Amino acid sequence: MELNRRVAASDASLTGDKADFQNNFKVTPWEVEGDIDYRRLMAQFGTLPITSEIIEKIKKVTGEVHPMLKSQFFFSHRDLDWILNKYDEGEGFYLYTGRGPSGMVHIGHAMPWLFTKYIQEKFDSKLLFQLTDDEKFLQNQDRSKKEIEHYVQENVLDIIAIGFDPDKTKIIVDSRDIGHLYPLAIEIARRITFSTAKSVFGFSNSTNIGMIGFPPLQAAPCFLPSLMEGRPTPVLVPAAIDQDPYWRVTRDIAERLGYYKPAQIHSKFLPGLQKLGKMSSSKPETALLTTDEPEIISKKVSTAFTGGQATISLQRMLGGNPLGCPVFWYLRYLFDTEKESDERLLKCKSGNLLCGECKSDLSKDAQTFLVEFKRRREKARDRADKFTFKGAF
Repeated sequence: MELNRRVAASDASLTGDKADFQNNFKVTPWEVEGDIDYRRLMAQFGTLPITSEIIEKIKKVTGEVHPMLKSQFFFSHRDLDWILNKYDEGEGFYLYTGRGPSGMVHIGHAMPWLFTKYIQEKFDSKLLFQLTDDEKFLQNQDRSKKEIEHYVQENVLDIIAIGFDPDKTKIIVDSRDIGHLYPLAIEIARRITFSTAKSVFGFSNSTNIGMIGFPPLQAAPCFLPSLMEGRPTPVLVPAAIDQDPYWRVTRDIAERLGYYKPAQIHSKFLPGLQKLGKMSSSKPETALLTTDEPEIISKKVSTAFTGGQATISLQRMLGGNPLGCPVFWYLRYLFDTEKESDERLLKCKSGNLLCGECKSDLSKDAQTFLVEFKRRREKARDRADKFTFKGAF
């Protein structure tokens, strides 16, 4: 519908697609800063937008269009059309995604995982889920190994709570499962020059050599399915777009190793509650953590930044800016139906909706979601062994 096209076109308000912000963002696997212009980021990274034709291909299998595709939360890809064609030809694919366990999990982390679960169910795919505890120890100089180990254990509970099929999902912890990763990693490392790694990742003379040598370990699970299946096997990586540099160098050397290039589908970032930057568990006031109690959720939402006017009378007169409002995007991406979100946008812009009403909706919806998620998270403590990777499914 026309409104949806306008919303999609106006998504630039979230991404900072204005002259004032053209150079005011940074996206690397370790840092996401500023008001992100996703169109410029796609051009910078060399990825492609998800087209209506690709969405129709997915719909043929799923029978529907997932809300995260409708809302363009998943917006970019590499070879998504190719992997869908392989599926049509009878060649199934594995899924591979991951998490750097440097802190507790928030809703923004969980969103790509929820979509990954959906793809697993609809395409009957096996999933490798990598926890890069080595990377987070090397990259975070203020984190001890004991702290990282604690977050690994906590993050595993969140991964299981998503609802992945335990018979088709294995969690790889790098330090624990290095024996399965290392033979592939050295094959990959042998084919990537330092010049390439420095150009892609921005390594400098002050970068510790552990970080310089890490990328092949994150690349290795792209090719593990081929070893497990005994033949080249397609792999789809659903993840936030900040992780794309890893797959870029992986794709460059895949065919030289005799494997398919991994395909990707990229998500945006759920904005922080206090501004339109990335939600961060290292800044708990900006994030709704999966372990937050209802009263904490209520407090965080009540103090969230909005796109509203300074006073109620001005809001009634001038209307608000929903596209510049984190509360609106939380509701659009997570809780509102498409119709509800479109109506919310129009009512806000016309002044017929106040920020307090949106905050109340978000607080109630988030509390309902997280109370149920915490229940599943507690039950996950008794199921972790089922997800342990032992070199095969």
